[in-house]
Amino acid sequence: MNMKKLISVVLVLVLMLALFVGCKSNEGENSDLKLALVVAGQFGDRSFYDSSKEGADRLAKDLGIQVTTIECNNENHDAQMKNAADKADVVVCVGWEFFNIESIAPEYPEVKWIWIDNATENPVPNVLNITYAQNEGSYLAGYIAAAMSKTGVVGAVGGQDQPVINDFIVGYKQGAAAFNPEIKVVTNYTNTYDDPAMGKECALALNDQKADVIFQIASAAGDGVFEAAKERGFYAIGVDSDQKYIDPEVIICSMKKEVGNSIYDAVKALADGDDSKWGGTWVADMSNGYVGIGYGEEGAVQQVSDEIKTAVEELAQKIVSGEIKVDTTR
Repeated sequence: MNMKKLISVVLVLVLMLALFVGCKSNEGENSDLKLALVVAGQFGDRSFYDSSKEGADRLAKDLGIQVTTIECNNENHDAQMKNAADKADVVVCVGWEFFNIESIAPEYPEVKWIWIDNATENPVPNVLNITYAQNEGSYLAGYIAAAMSKTGVVGAVGGQDQPVINDFIVGYKQGAAAFNPEIKVVTNYTNTYDDPAMGKECALALNDQKADVIFQIASAAGDGVFEAAKERGFYAIGVDSDQKYIDPEVIICSMKKEVGNSIYDAVKALADGDDSKWGGTWVADMSNGYVGIGYGEEGAVQQVSDEIKTAVEELAQKIVSGEIKVDTTR
């Protein structure tokens, strides 16, 4: 091999090595960051908890962050928070049940904490609270429900009679009244987030009161609302994630609360060196794109007319601008 060919081969090898090192560097650039996702209940709800896991999974895929998950199955929340903090740099707690985060997080000052869907009573330096303007999205859901109702009665099935769930309901009622001031809104609670049989029972009870569009706000228990809708022939509205794919014939839309995206964006910012949100509360709302209405994937059967969708878009713009003030329990 002459000298020119040798130099060419060496240059090619050097270039290939540089590309390989660069790719490996980007792929694992945050692989030393460990995140523990702790949910109060269990995965498989196809809405709230599963959305959080989708965000964590994307962090692992895109940034090389090491992710572990813990399902509390509605018990031992404090112990599981501590278990997570013992092995992670970032602990994401999903659910109101982690209210003792305010006293536990200071015990682990080197750990960054995120509390999803609630806020500490007082600021904690290493805790980021993420709350959501679910009342805003629920206003739009209520408007759609009233517009689609033939009986003049719409309903909502909540998981528990507590502030976050009731924040959905007050917005839903206000939005329904915006379309029809004479609308009747009936509600009840499953008192569980895991039992679809209770969701179905609650939905059937509301349908017995003539509700022909019912908003499920009960996580996995809300699957029973969809079952009741299919059985009785009324419409349902999904929650947190775009749930239309579950039963496109009865689920006319969903009130989206982008839990996964908010977790992803907060942790990505932290990985990039920005921890400015910690020590406070970040409200993910309609103006920053984390709350809205979903009508299913492209090509999905549509019950909501283009005319109603246009009206909903206009209402959303008025909410963002402040022209419409949505009621809240917060």
